[in-house]
Amino acid sequence: MPHQPDTTDGLLAELRRRGLARGGFLALALAPGRGLGIAEPAGGRWGLATGEPAATVARLEEEFRPRWVWWSQQTPIELTRAGVRVATCWDLVAVHRLIFGGWHSEPALIWAALHDLDPASTPGTGQLDLFGDAGDEGTDPEEPVRPDQHLRPEWASGGWARDPARLARWAQTALRASELQRQRLDAAPAAGNVLATARSESAAELLCAELAVDGLPLDLDRAEEIIASFAGPRPRDAVDAALVRERRDSAVLRLLPDPDGIDLRNPAQVRAMLARVGIDVPDTRSWRLERFLGAHPVVEALLAWRKAERIATTYGYDWLARNVGPDARLRGAWSGSDGAAGRMTAQAGLHNLPADLRPAVAAAAGHVFVRADLGQIEPRVLAAVSGDRSLAKATQDDDLYAPVASQLGVERPTAKVAMLAAMYGQTSGTAGQALQGMESAYPVAMRYLRDAHDAGRAGRSVRTYGGRLVRMWPIPPGLDAEQERSAIASRGRYARNAVVQGAAAELFKAWAVTVRARGLPWQARVVLCLHDELLVHAPAEHGPAVRQLVTDCLQEAAAGWAPDGSVRFVADVSVIARWSEAKG
Repeated sequence: MPHQPDTTDGLLAELRRRGLARGGFLALALAPGRGLGIAEPAGGRWGLATGEPAATVARLEEEFRPRWVWWSQQTPIELTRAGVRVATCWDLVAVHRLIFGGWHSEPALIWAALHDLDPASTPGTGQLDLFGDAGDEGTDPEEPVRPDQHLRPEWASGGWARDPARLARWAQTALRASELQRQRLDAAPAAGNVLATARSESAAELLCAELAVDGLPLDLDRAEEIIASFAGPRPRDAVDAALVRERRDSAVLRLLPDPDGIDLRNPAQVRAMLARVGIDVPDTRSWRLERFLGAHPVVEALLAWRKAERIATTYGYDWLARNVGPDARLRGAWSGSDGAAGRMTAQAGLHNLPADLRPAVAAAAGHVFVRADLGQIEPRVLAAVSGDRSLAKATQDDDLYAPVASQLGVERPTAKVAMLAAMYGQTSGTAGQALQGMESAYPVAMRYLRDAHDAGRAGRSVRTYGGRLVRMWPIPPGLDAEQERSAIASRGRYARNAVVQGAAAELFKAWAVTVRARGLPWQARVVLCLHDELLVHAPAEHGPAVRQLVTDCLQEAAAGWAPDGSVRFVADVSVIARWSEAKG
């Protein structure tokens, strides 16, 4: 091992001596309260014992601003909790999901995939390992990689954090994994810049770590008022909670001549209840029941009950207690990829918050939200990724569907249905008729979608514009002919949409991380990413500047993502105090 510094100053001096370039790769393994390991591409690795490893990272960030390499989002979460925010990173999990698709991304699986090892052969810890393992016999337990090239399970499951020497080796292993990933990316087929996608996806995981730590500002008093308006006052105890629930149910049941024995939480019983009053439905989905409003008072009462029940059980007082801290911030875990086409996801209700609760999402005192929503993003993305010049021309309008309608010779609503049907694989009804016009008006875009559709039907995985692998699934054996046809068609529709939705997710994340980086001088922080919508929290005096910044960042991200500039991307941007004030 190179000269082993025992202080942060010594580590910085050693990295200077070795000529670490500003912006260069630097791998990090962090054990909060114990120490950190560092590895750099020239072969140096160092483990440093310190109770404040984040402070060392802050010093390294200030001097070298490296592209940090780490195994998972947990590392930037720990740094953010300690008040350290870094600029760039290479997240092994994010890049693994980009290259290999899917969701599972433990260190052992990342390492196995990069070495073309069967994931099923990945060794695990547990009772069976007590009897020995041929792949590990007689080897040095202080080395993270076994002779069979698998990661040693004791290391992969947390043993890397035992001491500074192990931290250094674990950082070095992460650096090697990043080098192998970059080799894979160099060979990966992609229409866009797959290396840029890897950097953007990594930055998205960094943003996710900050979203998880920072949280979404809430007006707790308003939140409780809204919950109370649906679910009643906060119950004093379990008995009171049961009475509140009974009163909620009675608002529906009292409209029936014989309500005994009906459980509103049982779909079969609800369907039978509706049949008693002359409403025969195949299921009890809300959108289906809405068509029967006015047919019987119980329908309106049932729909109101469902909204109240959802807020009471999923977004009620317990939800506030579990997920909102004493600083009135709603927190949940975030991921930069859903494991399918690559959309961001969040827990704690952050991605499914009912519209009724949006008035409770309020900027802190002296601050505002800058809310931005991408306009007609998927058809604009389709124009970019397919290279269809006619469709690209339509994107120059603020309302893309207007020129499409003119081109097809139909009304705007029909044009919108046709465009969405093309991307989602719908072929019947009005959409089917309008699609015939799409084929002649935008043949390049339609061929792009058809190629993805055919690949999906055949069971071939597809890649997004930015290079993400989207896996297809095998058709299970034993299906009858009709079931098999349906399963194959479903796979085709999924692939058809994934190449558009996945590319849209890539552009959205490139935009979000650009806002994250450019917003620092304005003290602006992204606090919510919801599908195609950004919510940025900023001091009130910077609101107008941040509004312009968000628009500028979209153009910057789009220029890097689709550099020919033929497609125009737009966003509706507003400065608001509460999320509910946003249009749409």
